[in-house]
Amino acid sequence: MTPEAPEKQKKLSLLPSVDEVLKSPEGNAWLSRFQRKVVVRAIRETLAARRAAVLSDRPGELTRDSLIHDIQALIGRNTSFSLQPVINATGIVLHTNLGRSVLSDKVLSNVVAVSRGYSNLEYDLEAGRRGKRHTHTRRLLREITGAEDAFIVNNNAAAVFLCLNTLAADREVIVSRSELVEIGGSFRVPDVMAASHAVLREIGTTNKTHLQDYSRAISDNTALLLKVHQSNYRIIGFTQEVGIRDLVALAKKQRLPVMYDLGSGCLVDLKPFGIHTEPTVQEIVRSGVDVLTFSGDKLLGGPQGGIIVGKKKYIEKIQKNPLARALRVDKLTIAAFEAVLMEYMDETNALAEIPVLKMLFQPPEEIRARAMTLASKLKRAIKDVTFTVMADASKAGGGSLPEVDFPTFAVSIRPAHISVNELEHRLRGSSPPVIARIKGDKLLLDARTIRAHEIKGIVDTLTRCLS
Repeated sequence: MTPEAPEKQKKLSLLPSVDEVLKSPEGNAWLSRFQRKVVVRAIRETLAARRAAVLSDRPGELTRDSLIHDIQALIGRNTSFSLQPVINATGIVLHTNLGRSVLSDKVLSNVVAVSRGYSNLEYDLEAGRRGKRHTHTRRLLREITGAEDAFIVNNNAAAVFLCLNTLAADREVIVSRSELVEIGGSFRVPDVMAASHAVLREIGTTNKTHLQDYSRAISDNTALLLKVHQSNYRIIGFTQEVGIRDLVALAKKQRLPVMYDLGSGCLVDLKPFGIHTEPTVQEIVRSGVDVLTFSGDKLLGGPQGGIIVGKKKYIEKIQKNPLARALRVDKLTIAAFEAVLMEYMDETNALAEIPVLKMLFQPPEEIRARAMTLASKLKRAIKDVTFTVMADASKAGGGSLPEVDFPTFAVSIRPAHISVNELEHRLRGSSPPVIARIKGDKLLLDARTIRAHEIKGIVDTLTRCLS
């Protein structure tokens, strides 16, 4: 036995048994509130962690109070929802990791109204017989976009996959090399095409593709021409791409359909805001494209979904694909989309009511005023810490508008007694979690994505984290 062994055994002997903890006042209190198996599991895991720490010479604090605290914390984690609200103080409006689009109260009210009871999801009230779920959004999408037909699947990758599988299985799809993009989660256009059983026919070079490249590649095995919008990156410099109208004209001559993956679908004209690189869905539909796919939870500002619009004969064929059922959306998503799309019946109203658009295009002076309010409250609540309002830049996020910087204002924090990284860690582990960003030696709370009702929560959380 080594000299250290008796000391370790002594420390291990101080640890109570599971039964002793269960019979303690705290144990009885836990059993009155939580399921026994949850309490027992938390006690066992905490005691096991303490034993492992002792045996590895890193016992830490072994007091009864610390043990009870750790068990209580573990019970709390095990009985709390994993998916929970967070405060987005990063300034990134369409933060993929934080759920992208924020939905308005009006949209959420419709989701609750539809989901708390039964609904006419697939029931035609007028005819008194079975209906189709996509009819609830079809009318709105047709009216807003100008397309002949439309329906929604569960995300844009699914929309692209379903269209290619329907229209081009075992046949060639011609696409420019510069448009073979990778989207979030390492999903790549060539991989989606392969999974759909479409055959990739790559043309052009990384920086330049000409109309004649498409023309030369067309053969008897060509199923369609595919264009992919560069929504999450830009190639600049010595470049050239074929516009959608030229591609449509060529396809008509060759009696081929054209499909356009717009990615981050936008239903309002952004040119008045100085953004000239993001075409609207309506513009692309007017170009004569046959099938168009785009996301619902990016610039559109809705729930996650892949929207397919286009010529009726192609949309009907895509809907009849057996895979369409596997990729369909549920009643909650349809209820949310219908409410969001209703806002787009009036573009001015959409800009005022859809949270994503409001956050992206809010006047900088409004952001500055919110940052000043937050900084003022923090200064009153927390002493010996420097809070400064500074000008900065935000991003849209979500693979949207990658080249656009949005002027913003943030509260800059330099903690006195802990590192910036430690403060970021504490904020992330708080309730509610506050997700901030670090810039140099400062932690920034970007007021662009902080809503007025969240200010008190941020102040309370920072007070705890810096105390």
